Amino acid sequence: MTKEFKRPDGRKIDEIRPIQAKIGVVPSADGSAMFRFGETIAIAAVYGPKKMHPQHMQNPQKGTLRCTYNMLSFSVADRIRPGPSRRSTEISKITEWALEPVLMIENFPNSVIDVHINILQANASTRCAGINAAAMALAHAGVPMKDLVSSVSIGKLDKQLVVDLNKAEEDWDSGEGATDIPITMTSNTQKITHIQLDGQIGKEQLKEVIKIAKKATREVYKVQKKAFKELEKEFKK
Repeated sequence: MTKEFKRPDGRKIDEIRPIQAKIGVVPSADGSAMFRFGETIAIAAVYGPKKMHPQHMQNPQKGTLRCTYNMLSFSVADRIRPGPSRRSTEISKITEWALEPVLMIENFPNSVIDVHINILQANASTRCAGINAAAMALAHAGVPMKDLVSSVSIGKLDKQLVVDLNKAEEDWDSGEGATDIPITMTSNTQKITHIQLDGQIGKEQLKEVIKIAKKATREVYKVQKKAFKELEKEFKK
């Protein structure tokens, strides 16, 4: 990778936008969190574990994780139609897959844990921000977890790999175009729980993507962990 590559917003190729995280942003929820990549802001609220209704949907072997991802109509410049869409339904399911491997959901048979993710402001990487917020909210709710997860997008602009795509980079229109690869990893053991590929990439470069993602998700985890330490300080006051 060359250091001379110029990104639209002037960031270095391995530089994440300013990150911010906060725990306990929805007082009425069992657990909640906010996670921010630059101008992309996600809030997650957790309700449960609680009895699954209707009864025929209960699983006597384990609980059910139910995620709902939603981009609010004012989150982008061009107002979007409120309510579920094919994209939001897909991201909701992907979020469940990214989170389930770290949840000890077998402790809650016949129960459901509802995670509501709302995107307040969107400038790309919304699913990664949502997953980060949801993981923190689940921990805040006291749901037993083997590890936290941290999520980030790796992009390929023409032939150059970069960290944390923004909207201008998602819409990259020169040469080979843009490739977007959202990745979620367990925060301590760095095992992949979710990876997607929108575009084209070779096998060797994909190995490089995973290497870059490990470094980037460690940065995300530091901010997530700091948010919990700040919450602990608040309790001690």
